[in-house]
Amino acid sequence: MTQNKDVLIIFVLVTNNKGLKSLYIIAFTHRNFSVNDIGCLHIDPENQKSRLTELKDYIGITEIMYLTTCNRIEFALVTEKTVDAEFISMFIDSLYPSLDKKMKDQFVESADVFNGIDAVHHQLSVASSVKSMVVGEREIITQVRNAYDSAKANELSGDVLRLMMRHTIETAKKVYTETNIARRPVSVVSLAYHQLRDMNIPLDSRILIIGAGVTNTNMGRFLKKHGFTNFDVFNRTLEKAEQLASDLGGNAHPLKSLINFEKGFDVIITCTAAERHILTPEIYRQLERAESDRKVVIDIAIPQDLSPQIKEAHNVHHISVEELQKISNENLKARSAEVTHVHEIISEAIFDFKALYKERSVELAMREVPSKVKEIKHAALNEVFKQDLSNLDDEAREVLENILHYMEKKYISMPMLMAKEILLKQRL
Repeated sequence: MTQNKDVLIIFVLVTNNKGLKSLYIIAFTHRNFSVNDIGCLHIDPENQKSRLTELKDYIGITEIMYLTTCNRIEFALVTEKTVDAEFISMFIDSLYPSLDKKMKDQFVESADVFNGIDAVHHQLSVASSVKSMVVGEREIITQVRNAYDSAKANELSGDVLRLMMRHTIETAKKVYTETNIARRPVSVVSLAYHQLRDMNIPLDSRILIIGAGVTNTNMGRFLKKHGFTNFDVFNRTLEKAEQLASDLGGNAHPLKSLINFEKGFDVIITCTAAERHILTPEIYRQLERAESDRKVVIDIAIPQDLSPQIKEAHNVHHISVEELQKISNENLKARSAEVTHVHEIISEAIFDFKALYKERSVELAMREVPSKVKEIKHAALNEVFKQDLSNLDDEAREVLENILHYMEKKYISMPMLMAKEILLKQRL
């Protein structure tokens, strides 16, 4: 018995030494790269399976998951190889062969690499949004979940990623449930929407969107998502206005036709790069169409698109980017106070994951034990002691088989229990 236990301990230690050392995350984020640079690493969903499968087979990767957001691209992978600069260089060369050498070298040099339990900690932090560009933006949990679902559907993931991602999603849900990190908006778009919501602006209000850049595009899509339906989009380049109007189910106009617009408005959302005021007193009077009810102008431009004279002469509720930024800063302070609580939850989750992973390691290491024990039993009955058993009567043979069956069950369960006890006393 002592000898068997010693063998078991050695076997478990060998298994455990492999542990999480084969788990890596390679991250390219807003901390080290511009958003445009990160965009060079984007892979369209319809191409992910073929490209990642080819990479996986070629470079020696057991599992891989691809996460993409507007400001980060990350690869969680399992490999027995060491993920160093040489590995990352080969990784990028294989996956992005058309990337120029200067850009490739930049990615190799500045990529963040996390290994083992540090990779798990990083994944938990990303899904809990404490590593996001805007702390507390809970969209990241959906993006992380979708990344794993895609890896699983494309047959790119396995047991290690499954275990990590299940624990990651559970932890992120706990973070968003038990802390206030996501409960006060900080983005200009969400804050502007909350301003409209608090004023009880009807969903069929006439909304003029002036400028079709990133901010107004996000703002328009956000409003449509929340039920607003009546949009007219103005932009210096008509093609961009048409693209945004198409997304919103609205109408597109060149910016120069603003002064001739005759349908009136209830809300103006403006964000252009103009050096002078786009909404001059003359243009505003034309747009207002002599309507006396109070209008809303959300001016997110720097410098402002709305002439100061309009606020003095007209019944207008003006929401400036400075006002929204002030609210955002206050909300960020409130969210920052929650970060400590989030880190406490993550630390607890790391402790739980270690125990979870140890138990799973035992299960994987011991999964062949039942079949081996059955093989020994079969050989004993049908080969080694076949002649002796033939001399037994039916009753004696039945008793013997019952004894062997009982011992078989105990011998299968006891090593598993002993192994779990040993692993739970060890550190990864």
